[in-house]
Amino acid sequence: MGRTVFLYAGQGSQSVGMGKDLYETYPVFRETADRLFEVLSFDARELMWNGPEERLTQTEYTQPCMAVFAASMTELLRSEGIVPDAAAGLSLGEYGAMYAAGVFDAEDYIRTVAFRGSAMAEAVKGIESSMSAVVGADADSVREACCRAEQAGAGFVTVVNYNCPGQYVICGDEDAVAAAEKEAAGLGAKRCIRLKVSAPFHTKYLKEAGDRLFDFLGTVKIDTPRIPVAVNVTGDFLESDADIKSILKTQVFSSVHFEDDLRRLLESGYDRFIEIGPGNALTGFLKKTSLKLGIRPESICLQTAQDVRKLIEC
Repeated sequence: MGRTVFLYAGQGSQSVGMGKDLYETYPVFRETADRLFEVLSFDARELMWNGPEERLTQTEYTQPCMAVFAASMTELLRSEGIVPDAAAGLSLGEYGAMYAAGVFDAEDYIRTVAFRGSAMAEAVKGIESSMSAVVGADADSVREACCRAEQAGAGFVTVVNYNCPGQYVICGDEDAVAAAEKEAAGLGAKRCIRLKVSAPFHTKYLKEAGDRLFDFLGTVKIDTPRIPVAVNVTGDFLESDADIKSILKTQVFSSVHFEDDLRRLLESGYDRFIEIGPGNALTGFLKKTSLKLGIRPESICLQTAQDVRKLIEC
C-alpha cells in the first residue's frame, strides 16, 4: 500500500446525476449527504440528481453541491478504512482537502463553501470576462503573452490556473484574453480553448468576495490539519503555523498553483492518488506532471458506485 493522497475536484467537473448511484448503493454516503442537504437553503438533492444543468453550473449552487459529493465520498471511504496520508484540491476542491484533513467539520465545510459560492457570484455581477486554456506552451511563455497583451492596452488578463505542464488557463477582459491568445500562439502554444465559465475566477475581480469570506471564516471553527495539505496559493504544504483564514481568503482572487502542489506531493514520495470527482481532470493533470518528473504513481478516479466497489475489492 502506497502513501495515499486524496485529490478533490474543482468547479467545472459537476454533472447532473452526480452521486446518485452512490447515494442509492452505500448507506454511509446517503446518511452523510442527507445530513448535509439539511444545511443548505435549496434542494441540492433535486438539483444534483435532476438538474437543470444550467442552474447546477451557477457558482452559488455548484460549489455546495460539489462539497456534498466530496464529503459524502470521503466518509464512505473512511468507513471502508481508506484514509489519506495527504490531501490537495483544485480551487474549490481545496476545501474538500481541508475537510479530509480535519480542518472543518462536515456542517461548517458545507456552510463555508455555500457562503463562498454566493459571495463569488455576487462579486462578479455585471462583469464581462473570458477564460481560455492555453495548451502546449510553457508557463513563462503564457505569462509573457499576458504581459504583452496588457502592455498593448488590451485590458486586464492574467494566468489563473497552473494546472500541469503544457496547460495553463488565462482569464480577464475579452479583448485582453483574445490578444493574449494571439501572443501565446506566437510563443509556441499549440491551441487555445475557450472555457464556459460564469465569472473571472481567481482574479482581482474577486477581491471583495475574498474579504467577505475572511469575515465569515471568523464564525467557523478551524482546526489544525491532521495530515499534510498542499494549497493552491503557495503550491506547497501548509506550514504548522499557517493562517488558514488568510490563505483561503487569498485563494479566491489569486492564481491556482496546482501543478506545484502535484510536484511537491510527488517529490515528497506520495505514490497513490485518489481523485474524488465527479470528473477525472485531476488524474490527467497528475499524469502529465508525473511524466515530466519521471515518476509513475498509481492513480484512481472515483466518480461512481462501480469505481468505489472496484477500489474496495482490490
